[in-house]
Amino acid sequence: MKQAQILRFGLDHLEIIDVPEPTSPGPSEVLVRLRAASLNYRDSLVVEGKYNPKFPLPLVPCSDGAGEVIAIGSQVTEWAVGDRVLLTFAPKWIAKEATHAEMRHTIGGPLPGTLRELALVPETGLVRIPSHLSYEEAATLPCAALTAWSGLFQFSNVKPGEFVVVQGTGGVSIFALQFAKLVGAKVILTSSSGEKLERGKELGADYLVNYKETPEWGKEVRRITNKVGADHIIEVGGAGTLEQSIAACRPFGVIHLIGILAGKSGELNLLPAVMNNLKIQGLVVGGRKAFIEMNQAIEVSGLRPVVDRVFTLEESAEAIRYLRSGSHFGKIVIRI
Repeated sequence: MKQAQILRFGLDHLEIIDVPEPTSPGPSEVLVRLRAASLNYRDSLVVEGKYNPKFPLPLVPCSDGAGEVIAIGSQVTEWAVGDRVLLTFAPKWIAKEATHAEMRHTIGGPLPGTLRELALVPETGLVRIPSHLSYEEAATLPCAALTAWSGLFQFSNVKPGEFVVVQGTGGVSIFALQFAKLVGAKVILTSSSGEKLERGKELGADYLVNYKETPEWGKEVRRITNKVGADHIIEVGGAGTLEQSIAACRPFGVIHLIGILAGKSGELNLLPAVMNNLKIQGLVVGGRKAFIEMNQAIEVSGLRPVVDRVFTLEESAEAIRYLRSGSHFGKIVIRI
């Protein structure tokens, strides 16, 4: 079978090779023919050795994967040959909360990732694909979609009419926009691109803020919300944007801290967060039960993920370079 792997950290060392196919599944294992993967910012960091330089090499990158079951172990009861499935990011993380070990047992580092044709997966490391989605669309769900869902519906409870600030137009942000609109929330979308803001409006964003033109966008959010502040902030920037998120958030509101795209160090004035009783909730994907609930909501609503571009497995390095460019809107997919 074919797979992508790195022998040394660095995108220049990403190669596509032929390796022996996996052996038959063990009693509680499932053999999956992967059909598509999608990229997250984490994947780029992993390839460069910036996420965890102690990950074992060689390593197959990428954490999102969709495919079909082609063989099952003797004790497997949940799956049958032909089922369309998604791999879970952390196969041992089942319920809402997890141990440190369960949260660190993840595919795409340290476990082999999804840029390969075949994968042996534990029975509990899979969920069913929403029936209306293609493999390419479904592959976008395991990390970005579940992170947005966990923040808005597992660790919070977004209500109709509440204000949700969504930073940027990457995978997590676009899913947060779509999920917030499903329940009737009002979305304030920020971006430095007028074109991307208009595309966000087509997806349902109620208010658009260009942070290049309005660097202190926290004040603009307060103006939009009649000086109250937003109920939820999807914070993907980290230290570089957290101060504006604090300024934009209402008393007792929630900042969903997801990424560090704008930097991971900086001087922050945290006093407003204290004085306004803000909740800053860190988020790393979510458990299998939340994944199943999210997929049910996606199926019932008919929601379709936003796929920006589709690359081939041989174009994996090019796909990661495109991710780094920041020019995408939604998710980048690799067809396997």
